[in-house]
Amino acid sequence: MVCFVLRQMSLRVTVVMLAAVLAACSGPSKPVPKELGANIGLIGVKSAWTSRVGPLEASMQPRVVGSQVLLASTDGMVTALQAENGSVAWQLGVGVPLVSGVGSDGQTSAVMSEAGELIVLSAGKLKWRQRLGALSLTTPLVAGARIFTLSADRTVTAFDAETGQRLWQLQRTSDPLVLGQAGVLLAVGDTLVAGVAGRLLGLNPLNGTSRWEAPVAVSRGTNDVERLVDLVAGVTRVQSGVCVRSFQAAVACVDASTGAMVWNKPASGTTGLGGDADFVFGSEADSKLIAWNRKSGERVWVNEALRWRGLGTPAVVGQTLAVGDSLGVLHFLSRTDGAPMDRATTDGSAILGAPVLVGKTLIAVTQKGGVFAFRPE
Repeated sequence: MVCFVLRQMSLRVTVVMLAAVLAACSGPSKPVPKELGANIGLIGVKSAWTSRVGPLEASMQPRVVGSQVLLASTDGMVTALQAENGSVAWQLGVGVPLVSGVGSDGQTSAVMSEAGELIVLSAGKLKWRQRLGALSLTTPLVAGARIFTLSADRTVTAFDAETGQRLWQLQRTSDPLVLGQAGVLLAVGDTLVAGVAGRLLGLNPLNGTSRWEAPVAVSRGTNDVERLVDLVAGVTRVQSGVCVRSFQAAVACVDASTGAMVWNKPASGTTGLGGDADFVFGSEADSKLIAWNRKSGERVWVNEALRWRGLGTPAVVGQTLAVGDSLGVLHFLSRTDGAPMDRATTDGSAILGAPVLVGKTLIAVTQKGGVFAFRPE
């Protein structure tokens, strides 16, 4: 198993990026996933349609815009699918390998290339390109006529969405190691929220000045690996409350209007969080699935039935929790107690990120580029 990946991050410096599978690299053999019992089939999950795009990486999360799902693939293709039937609304090849998901406000879309280039599209056509100083696996944020990026050297940059002009840049000192996963970048009201190392930053999107900082995890340990505490993509937001995970360190909820820490709990997971107004959901590195009370951070339940199955980011679907695993199985559980309710299969490759809900259609994407739509009854 390859536990570390070397990548050229910029013209100035090469850093080591940790693979997401670091948690499984401590021993000579990988733990065996728990066997699944008979499917209970309580909610009648039915296949709606399937489609296929190019191969995907874990950083290539699907993006929902209106009735469409936007996907970027490693072969340089950007695709918009109609969620109702899986038909292609538009598709464009940008000619270079891609590494991030598609950011979009419905008018302008943006994606990152393997060479550290921000590529911007409009109406299904190429609009402009800008090279960053480092690789970025984080999906660009398109909001307020601006495009924001978070690169692996922990630099946040703002561009004019129309012209590509660089408006401002904020850079924090980079540690020797950075995580080889997408990071946290979102808008909450008029505040740009970004994850930089183990801290959540609230920034003025007009000029990049800091409004607040919330430390989610503090670097500790005797070596660079142990001190790695980057925040990972996949956050759950309810109004101004934003809950995030720090890689193998903590889960925390922050009030993004003030930067105040609501709660912070130790946690050893490597993937993002899902949630609703009552709960925050996430899986640990060994695939224990945990529900925390959103207000207090206390554990509500723990499900160990899916241990070592490589769970991704959970998504709330009504009264159900949906989460994919590394073997291509989509699991449906009760959000109130974690009891199994149903499951569906895809193409046998890992389900990436969180499934997304568009109307009554739940869509999951796989590492092989499979796009699978389901309609739970």
